[in-house]
Amino acid sequence: MVKVQRFLTEQRQALVIGLTVLLILAEAFRFISSNNLMYQILMATAGVIGLLPILFTAISSLEVRLISIDVLVSIAVIGAFIIGEYNEAAIVTWLFMVGEVLENATLRKTRSAIKQLTELAPRTAVVIDEDGNTSDEDVDFIDPGDMVLIKTGNQVPVDGTIKTGTAVLNEASITGESRLVKKHPGDAVFAGTILENGTVTVNTTAAGEDTTFGKIIELVEEAQDSQTKTQRFIDRFARYYTPVVLLVAIMVGLITRDVRLAITVMVLGCPGALVIGVPASTVAGIGNGARQGILFKGSDVMDRMKHIDTIAFDKTGTLTVGKPVVTSVNVLNGDRQTIIDQAVAVEQRSDHPLAQAIGKLDRKHDYQPTDIQTIKGQGIRAQIGEGEYLLGNPTLIKDLLGTSSTLDQLIDQLTSDGNSIVIFASMDHHELAIFGIKDQLRSQAQSALRQLKALGVKRLIMLTGDNEGTAHQIAANLPIDEVHAAMLPQGKADYLKQQQADGHRIAFIGDGINDSPALSAADVAVAMGSGTDVAMDVADLVLVKSDLNSLVTSFRLARRTITNMNENILIALLTVVLLFIGLFVGYIEMASGMLIHELSILIVILNSMRLMKRISQN
Repeated sequence: MVKVQRFLTEQRQALVIGLTVLLILAEAFRFISSNNLMYQILMATAGVIGLLPILFTAISSLEVRLISIDVLVSIAVIGAFIIGEYNEAAIVTWLFMVGEVLENATLRKTRSAIKQLTELAPRTAVVIDEDGNTSDEDVDFIDPGDMVLIKTGNQVPVDGTIKTGTAVLNEASITGESRLVKKHPGDAVFAGTILENGTVTVNTTAAGEDTTFGKIIELVEEAQDSQTKTQRFIDRFARYYTPVVLLVAIMVGLITRDVRLAITVMVLGCPGALVIGVPASTVAGIGNGARQGILFKGSDVMDRMKHIDTIAFDKTGTLTVGKPVVTSVNVLNGDRQTIIDQAVAVEQRSDHPLAQAIGKLDRKHDYQPTDIQTIKGQGIRAQIGEGEYLLGNPTLIKDLLGTSSTLDQLIDQLTSDGNSIVIFASMDHHELAIFGIKDQLRSQAQSALRQLKALGVKRLIMLTGDNEGTAHQIAANLPIDEVHAAMLPQGKADYLKQQQADGHRIAFIGDGINDSPALSAADVAVAMGSGTDVAMDVADLVLVKSDLNSLVTSFRLARRTITNMNENILIALLTVVLLFIGLFVGYIEMASGMLIHELSILIVILNSMRLMKRISQN
């Protein structure tokens, strides 16, 4: 039976298509022919086919002592067959299966991104023993206190502190920040980051699953496991509804000794409106969101969004665009346009985010640099015509050309405004300029956050791995209530858990691998569509357009959908009550009851269609 049930579950979408064809053929035969036999045969066939997967699920539910809605539907359909109402059996099973297929389609998730994340984890490390000898070791066998050697271009295999040497590290996988970080003896390093320049020995503090990166993977996997166990909303409701209807039908049969009446109660107690109402609202709401670039992963996400009182944002790529741009060109010596033209010519040959920002500036003259040399962690040295030029961070310029109070003052000013610094200088001192580069606030951020407040969100918080100065500089232009900077991924997740312990319902908005622990901890996890696959896999809601106005729309749509869903449930329950009253006072029979069934189904579908109206994102 297990194999048959698995086959029917896997082929449920094909079964729905087949049932649809049979129902259309049946109605066509009834329309073109006075012979009702073919209509009854087709309806009976559709009813049997539709009943099988529902019946197998019902049996499985009863085996674990759970009276699910599948049990009620199965008994109702069997009862419809007993009293010869084949069309009722066919329609009920078709509606039920359509609802299940549509609901399951929205909840289906893949684990491909989890595999990609696992593959990013370091596997081996070069360990230095007490005699100074080195050997390759599996990271799972490295203990705290072991000394590890890391060279330029290698991935940091452990969490630890630098013992000797200096390093320029790309920590984007941990902090989410694209710029390089220089580390000295005593500074902490994290597994999964990349050593761009330098050679260091690291005293291990954690390895393997215990590292910051390992915990990211673990939390992501836990999030995926917990999400797959989410029960459908209608099953939770049916936990109470189904036994009541069954009990009423049994009591009616025992009291009246009228089997037909008891079966009629069973059939009337399972209206199509209840079966299709929640999925219809879900599909309409999710479909509306999808057309606007808002991907909900199930109706339960919408239900949780109704109760959110706090929203926490990552900074880079969420509140900001995530792509640095040049905000100022400060020329100390030389011609401004000539300097820009030369800098663009050099930086267009680099993939570094800051170099790409300079490379996008408008130029008037096309220079052809030669003998380009990359100085790891500092910048570029290049020949343009007869001149030799430097383009890089302050360390490069000061080491080769010295410094001045004017230069230092300007650097401090730009840095305090949240800029990253790139200096252009000629070796003959005739040309010198400072490029201020920083990530830009999303144009819609301020208005979107104000709208979220208007919708009833009480607190807006920024959680970022960036420094305090940059974080507060960005937050100063936004209606942000709290700013927490220099936070590691686990720190963000711990903060969210503390907020939840204090009674808050919190949503987190992020876009990177480093945001995964926080996304997994949040009551509602929202990923920007421009982010990593891992973030989007963990998230409950994905904003494909990476537009914060879409976040506002998603909250409005979630509330409308849940309200609509509750309206459909109310319509279904009222239909049941009216049918029961009509049945017992003698005004309702099977034929009139079926007509009311169909009308109630039409009403909930029309009510659900109201959700298809586009919600303004302004």
